[in-house]
Parts: sequence; C-alpha cells; structure tokens
Amino acid sequence: MKQLLCTLAGLWLALAPAAGQTAPAAPTSTKSTATSPAATLQEHQAKETENPSSSLDAQLFYQLLIGEISANAGEPAPAVSLILDAAQKTNDSQLYQRATELALQSRSGEAALQAARAWKQAHPTSIEASRYMLQILLALNRVTESVEPLKALVELTPIMERPQTFAAVPRLYARAGDKKLAATLVEQALAPYFSQPGTAAPAWSMAGRLRLAAGDMAGAMEAARRGHAADVQAEGPILIALDLMDPKRPQAESLVRQYFTGATAGSPELRMAYVRSLLSAERYTNALAQIEILLKEKPDFAQGWLVLGSLQLQENQATVAETSLKRYVELAEQQTPSDESSRGLAQAFFALAQIAEKRKDLAGAETWLKRIENPDMLMQAQMRRASLLGQQGKLQDGLQLIRDLPELKEGDERSKLLAQVALLKEFKQYLPAYEVVAQAITQSPTDIELIYEQAMTAEKLNRLDAMEQLLRRVITLKPDYHAAYNALGYSLADRNLRLTEAKELIQKAVALAPTDPFIKDSLGWVEFRLGNQPEALRILEAAFKTRPDPEIAAHLGEVLWSMGHHERAQAIWKEGRSLNPENETLLETLKRLRVKI
Repeated sequence: MKQLLCTLAGLWLALAPAAGQTAPAAPTSTKSTATSPAATLQEHQAKETENPSSSLDAQLFYQLLIGEISANAGEPAPAVSLILDAAQKTNDSQLYQRATELALQSRSGEAALQAARAWKQAHPTSIEASRYMLQILLALNRVTESVEPLKALVELTPIMERPQTFAAVPRLYARAGDKKLAATLVEQALAPYFSQPGTAAPAWSMAGRLRLAAGDMAGAMEAARRGHAADVQAEGPILIALDLMDPKRPQAESLVRQYFTGATAGSPELRMAYVRSLLSAERYTNALAQIEILLKEKPDFAQGWLVLGSLQLQENQATVAETSLKRYVELAEQQTPSDESSRGLAQAFFALAQIAEKRKDLAGAETWLKRIENPDMLMQAQMRRASLLGQQGKLQDGLQLIRDLPELKEGDERSKLLAQVALLKEFKQYLPAYEVVAQAITQSPTDIELIYEQAMTAEKLNRLDAMEQLLRRVITLKPDYHAAYNALGYSLADRNLRLTEAKELIQKAVALAPTDPFIKDSLGWVEFRLGNQPEALRILEAAFKTRPDPEIAAHLGEVLWSMGHHERAQAIWKEGRSLNPENETLLETLKRLRVKI
C-alpha cells in the first residue's frame, strides 16, 4: 500500500502545474464513509480563489492528496499526520477539524486530542475546537482536564445560545467514571453563571442533572429550588423536581405545584410530564385532575384526550371515555402522521373496541380493531378479534386468525403461541391450552414464562401436583420470579392447605415485589385463612385502595362479611361487580355465601 501511495504521489507531482497555475481536479474516492480527496482539495481551491493570501501551492496540494488517499486506504496514522501538518502550515480551521475527525474515526484518542489541542492553540476563539477538545477528553475519561475547554466553550458561546449549551453539559459528562467529581468540577468551572440573571436558571438545571446522575438527591432538589427561584417560568428546574417526586421528598411535588399555580400555566408537555409522574405513582385521581386542567387550557392538545379517555375507562366511566377517545382520534388524524400518532391511534382504537365489546356491540368492536395498523399492537388487536370470534362460537376461526399473523421479528412465534393459549383459557378450553404449551416447552425446556403458563393451566385443570412441580421448577430456574412464589402460596391458601408454608411463599413474593397489590391480596387472604381477621382486613383494604379490582373486592368483602360488617361487604362487592360483572372469584364468593347484590 505504501509503495502504491508513493507511485501515485510521484505521478501527480509529475503532472503538477507550475506554481500559480490552476491545479487539476483530484480523483474522487469510491468510499462513502470518508471525505474524498476531491472534496477536501476543492474546498481549499475555492478558498484560495476567495483569499489569495492563503496560497495552496502544488507541494501542499499533493500533501493533502496523499493524506486523503491514505485515509481512504485505511491508513489513518499517516493521514492524520499529513493533514495536521498542512493545517499548521496554512492555519486552516477546516484542516484541523479534518485531522481531528480522522483520528477519532481510527479510534486513536490521543492523536485526536493532539490535533484538537493544536487546533485550539491556532484558533483560540474557535467554539468547535473547544467542543472537540471537551468531547475527546471526556471520551478518554480525563474529567479533570476538561475544565478549561468547558469554560472556553461557554465563554465563546453567544449569550442567547448559552442555555442550550448548559442543557447539553449533563449529556457530555454522562460517561464520566466519577460522577460526583464531574458534578463538582463543572459547578466550580462555571460558578459565575449561577448568579447571572440570564443564565442562573439553566445553570442550576444543569447542576441538578449532574447531581441526579451522581445520586445526590438532596443536592438535586436544592438545585431545582434555586433554579426556580432564579426564573419562575423556567421548565428545567421543574423537570428535575418531577424526576425527584417521591413520598419521601414531598418538597419536589410542592415545587411542581408552585410552578403550575404561578404566573405561568406551563407548557402542555410539562403538565403531561407531571401527569406521567402521577400515573407512575398510581395516583390516578390526581392525574385525572391535572389532565382536566390541561384540556381546559389547551382543548386541542390531542395527547391529553388520549390519556383522559384511558383514565376514564380505567375508572369504569365508559360513556365519557368514549367521547374523550373519539376527540383524540379526531385531533390525531388531523396531524402529520408519525410513530407517536400511530401508537396513540392504535391505543385509542383498542380502547374504543373495549367499550363497544362491554356493550355487547361485537360488530362495533371489530370495526375499531380493524383500524389498528401499528405493528407493535397488531398482536394485541388480533387477539381481541379472535376473542370476538370465540364469543360468536367461532373459536377455531379465532385461533386461525392468530396463527395467520406474520412473524416480523424475533419472538413473534412464541408470542403467537402464548396468544393461542390465552384464547383457549378465556373460553375454558384448559386441556387443549395445557397441551399446546406443553408441546412448546419440549422445544424450549427452560423458558420461564412457558413453564409458568403451563403451571397456571394445570391449576385450572385441578392438577395441583403438576402445578406445584412446575412452579417449583420456575423458582429453581429463576429464584427472584415473584409471580411463582405468589401463585403457589395463593393456591395453597385458597384451598386451606399448608397455610404456614403458603404464608412464607407469599411473604417471599412481597419481599421481591413490595408494591404489587395482587401479592398483597394474596397475603391478606392467607392471613384470613389463618384466622387473623384484623390483619387480613388491614392488608386487603390497602390493596383495594391501591388497585380496585373485582378479585380483591371478593376477598375484602368476605373478610368484612365474616366480621359481621355486612353492609360494607355488600358495598365492596357491588363496586367489584361494576368493575367486572363476570369475575369468577367474585361470582363464586357470592354463590358460596348465598349473597345477592
């Protein structure tokens, strides 16, 4: 390769025009991933025409040519050396940048840093040179050395653009090995900006992000507070407070509320971020209130209607949910199609199909489901269409609908199999479901989900020994699989078998998933079976408050009934029935206790 480069260089030198004449066009590289020699040289020829004092003589011209040929031939070291030398001779910023980029492409951090430093020395007021130096030093994890380039970058950035620069800093330092050191050094380097009126809020937002990354929650909260004090309309401090929202840090949500009740109502996107935080904390009533405020202020904010409709449907308010979801569809279909709108429309169509199905309008449900085109929800949509066929006595057609789904990505075959099992179980075809999943396990004997699914199907067939054997196999394969502990413990408790062991199993599940209301329901149920009624009542009331569900309602109602609180028990059961009038556990409880509601 070196001999070839020398030959090419000799040929071009022989053909070179005399000094002052126009140089010939250079050949174009066939590699698309690198800048071609022609492109680089043509740039400098153009600059020479505009500025004769930056004369690009024949020798320098061919030095650049050899450098670019070396780069395209996969020999970056000589390419960087040649182009960096040319940059120093011409003081050309573009050549310094080209040498730096070539070194980066060859993964030579030290060479890139050398080129960037030379660039910065030659052009001390270059923002790009400072940015490259900063990024290279951070890529090399030389955090301490990054202080000066960071200071230079901010100082050189126009005042109006500094907030964007501050916003980018946490991302630049995201890979720093010592994040606490990074946060400290950045704050020290940019200390003057924390007190300047135009930069205080973005600077404190930057500090808050760096402190969050370093695990300094108290420091991040203080940064959010000071950023908000500097500019009550700034969104950055509020976004940090949203990330900090936790029952243990009430001051975070207090700051968010203060922002929204202030002089500015905030952007719809920011209020939506607040709604998402509330939803993550399962504070559905609070989330609903915030959505209603948002839509009162911004009635054409499409995403708000989707969330509102989904929450209303979850609260069993089908009529108003339908109105909200249709409003979302109307607004979303007026927007430019995007991945986000495709997902949103799919969610809305699916929810509207649910509403129609609850009303026994199977044709209407089918119409909504057919409109779902988003590939991520296609499986879910086809499953519901298959269920609709099953409800019309066409279960085999429904199964075939699932089988005919295209397998577009890895895992689709398995998803289709699980969908068929779920459909069979929905229509109480437990034996065929058991056989389908058993056959699949022969192909994937360590698939946790398949084994768990087979265990739950065995339970429906009253094959308790098989169920227990399968669940213990799951626990052996994955000791932190909380659902297996819960399922086995609940099954024993529900049958009044080995209650002490059942409680131990459920307590293990609680330890692995302490916020799961359904595991708390199991714990309350086993306490009831053990005769600990007050403790059972306490646990079940908390579970039902967290997640109103007909099965939890069945258990809570039975505990209340056994304690003589008949009116309250009936009220809980009525609420459970309104959530799902066909829930098997609730219906069995009412039948066994001979209660009519």
